[in-house]
Amino acid sequence: MPRSSLAQLAPLPRSFFNRDPRMVGRELLGKVLLRREGRAILAGRIVECEAYLGADDAAAHAAAGKTARNAVLFGPPGFAYVYFIYGNHYCLNVSCLPDGEAGGVLFRALEPIAGVERMAANRQLEPREARLIASGPGRLAEAMAITRERDNGKDFVSSRSDLRIVDDGFGAVEVRETPRIGITKSADLPLRYVVAGSPFVSGKRNFGITPIP
Repeated sequence: MPRSSLAQLAPLPRSFFNRDPRMVGRELLGKVLLRREGRAILAGRIVECEAYLGADDAAAHAAAGKTARNAVLFGPPGFAYVYFIYGNHYCLNVSCLPDGEAGGVLFRALEPIAGVERMAANRQLEPREARLIASGPGRLAEAMAITRERDNGKDFVSSRSDLRIVDDGFGAVEVRETPRIGITKSADLPLRYVVAGSPFVSGKRNFGITPIP
């Protein structure tokens, strides 16, 4: 789809995110994360994400209760939660579940489809290195110029937002699941979702991957 057409697509509705993060995570695969920077459009197809379940999930930021830092995760659904980690990169999430219930999905990898040169430049890469541009949550945020100061609390559902998630009609993808990456708590839960066979996902692409029923 041409870049101009992508920019004209309506964002996913709030009802899409007002559900269990496990459902949202699976169904986000194949959708497009889009950023508008002036006249430029940066866009990537979502090929990997992870669900975080709130108070019952020890790995979730919301597990210890609501704070100023994690307040976005407690609703309403469809808003960006951005945090800074390891002192050097940002991670982008979307809030899920009804207002007052904590839950979210972490975006882990994109297949760049528009604004690739600019995304590569943000990462100090060449466009031909497309597989490395957004294969990991920190890389993704850097490629899409996402920071906490700029983007935390943004409404993915608003057509006026410069950060949104759209459906370009790509169609169904084969979804596979694995345990989440880079965590020590609740590490055995199979809450990482990837597009089967995608070369753009992060981590060990073939480790422990089993089909979702």
